[in-house]
Amino acid sequence: MGHPTLRQVARPILPAELAEPWLHELIEDMQETLPAAGGIGLAAPQVNVPVRVAIIEIDGGPSRYGDIEAIPLTVFINPEIEVLDPATAGYWEGCLSVPGLRGFVERPQHVRVSALDLQGQEFTLELQGFLATVFQHEFDHLDGKLYVDRLKDIRLLVFEDQLSAL
Repeated sequence: MGHPTLRQVARPILPAELAEPWLHELIEDMQETLPAAGGIGLAAPQVNVPVRVAIIEIDGGPSRYGDIEAIPLTVFINPEIEVLDPATAGYWEGCLSVPGLRGFVERPQHVRVSALDLQGQEFTLELQGFLATVFQHEFDHLDGKLYVDRLKDIRLLVFEDQLSAL
């Protein structure tokens, strides 16, 4: 938190860039960084590259957020989110860019994601619940936003080791 790249709007990937070696190297680096950092999502601005690329991988199964559907490692290029239902729910969000903290953030719980894959093919996903939150959190990075910007009450920002006391 505090790095200027995290606060700028990332630029779209142009169709001609999909075959560029730098983009493939970036995605490989992100794929190595994600599990090493213990995360489930990573956006290019988090590794100081201000382009509209994110990756998400969720093992699925039981978690503190309930039983979660698995999402295989997926690359999202120029993703867009459409809110399908504005009803919100809140989760304690954490972030690799804001280490050691968690914040209670409320977000819409039914969204559709559209993106390109690395071959330039468009795909869509419809997501609900915690998965809708994950994708909104990750794609916020592409717009220069962090979850702390979405807190309705700053008193709901805590150190991770204090979360169990709430």
